Parts: sequence; structure tokens; C-alpha cells
Amino acid sequence: MKEPVPVYLVGTGPGDPDLLTMKASRLLKQADVVVHDRLVSPAIMALARADARRISAGKASGRHELDQDEINALLLRLAREGGRVVRLKGGDPLIFGRGGEEALFLRAHGIRVEVVPGITSASGCTAELGIPLTHRGLATGVRFVTGHCREDTPLALNWASLADPDTTLVVYMGLSNAAEICARLVDHGLHPATPAAALASGTTSARQDCLGTLHDLPARILAAGLRSPVLLVIGRVVALAGGNACQLPELLGLPGFRALPAAAAMEHV
Repeated sequence: MKEPVPVYLVGTGPGDPDLLTMKASRLLKQADVVVHDRLVSPAIMALARADARRISAGKASGRHELDQDEINALLLRLAREGGRVVRLKGGDPLIFGRGGEEALFLRAHGIRVEVVPGITSASGCTAELGIPLTHRGLATGVRFVTGHCREDTPLALNWASLADPDTTLVVYMGLSNAAEICARLVDHGLHPATPAAALASGTTSARQDCLGTLHDLPARILAAGLRSPVLLVIGRVVALAGGNACQLPELLGLPGFRALPAAAAMEHV
């Protein structure tokens, strides 16, 4: 019996086709079947062969074309049918993409899996604005968390741990709970004037950015009418957006620094 070819879990990055890896582009062009998420851009899907079968497994809040068990079963069936199966995911398949769950399921059923990493939105969207996720004297590390829980259950994050002024905090899927996230971080010790950003549809033509502080970011998001997907970035490094370095002496003194002036808390929409 011929051994099934692998299922490829491929990250497409944050949306810009130019940010695809060469391997991702090659596999997409060779695929017989492409199972894609909602956030995979049309420009990236256009790289697939014209005769490739396309199956949407998109998910939005409260609206799933297929639930995770159905996606797992679909991938297994397609793998057993033969042909080259590419599972396309936005960003990186192993960062809040459930790629790990799909890989474990397929391997448990004897299917080989190859993971092709993608540029995660935390890197792609912040790089576009010139925000370094780490920076000497401002942030010694970075943490990625999700701001949206299954079935809209309450957030159960370790707020005391996340409220670290020496770390950049990146919250994926943070739009619906932005006000709570900002308030909880302030309650657990971060200064209200800590720089913060909301980045929507980064690296695409639909991009929108709001720059502010933990105190005013939720209001700025509402005023700008940002739509999902939205990434929240919180920490001193946000003040460096656009190459702004004039506030470095004050930022080094967080949490006791004085509030940033309007020029450092500007809004780009």
C-alpha cells in the first residue's frame, strides 16, 4: 500500500503575499486540495493552481463553517484519498492557530504532517509601524496571549503576571475585550499612561492603527471603528512607532513617568 503524502500545515503570514515564505508559496502552487481559514487573503489564495480544490474552514466569532472536530476529520479523509493537501492558516499555524491540535490528530491516525511556519501577526504588524517587540532598556521580553475565549467565556488570564512593565504584551483577537484588558492591566499595576496600540488588518490595504495609552485606547478603538482582526500591543516599545525616540528618557522610568504628549499618542486611521 502506498504511503499517504504528508498534510502540510502552512502559515500564510499576516496577509501580505510578499511575506509568504518561499516554501509556503511553492507548496500552495503544487497543492491538489487547499483547506483554508477565513483570514487567508484572496491574493494568497490566487497563488493556488486553477484546478486545485478549495475548501473553506473559516471561523469567525460565533460563526464556524466547520467546527474543529469536523476540520480534523476532513483533513484525515483528504489525506487518505491521496494527493497533496495543504492546510492554509493565517499567521503561523502553531500560534493561536490550532495547528498543534490538527497535527496531533493526524499523526495519531498515521498521517505524516509537515509544518511550514509563517510570520505571525505580532511580528508583521508591529514591524510595519516600526515597533520593536523588544528593545534594550524598554522591553526585555515579549508575551503572546489570546484576548478571546471559547464560547465567549470570561477571560481567565494571569493579570498580575501580564502587568509587567519590562515586557511587551501582545494580545491576539483582543477587540471584543479591549476595555477589560486595559482596565485589568491598570488594576494590577501598569501605569495608565503605558503606551498601547490596536492594529487592525495589518500588512493589508485595509490596515488601521490606533496609538494611545492603556487609559484611552478603548475609546480610540471605538472612535476609529476598528474591525476584527485586531491585535493589541502594550508596552513602552509602542512609543517608538514611526521611529519616535524623543520620549526614551521618560519611558525608561516607567511606571512613574509622566503622561506622553499628544504627539506620542497620535492616532493613525
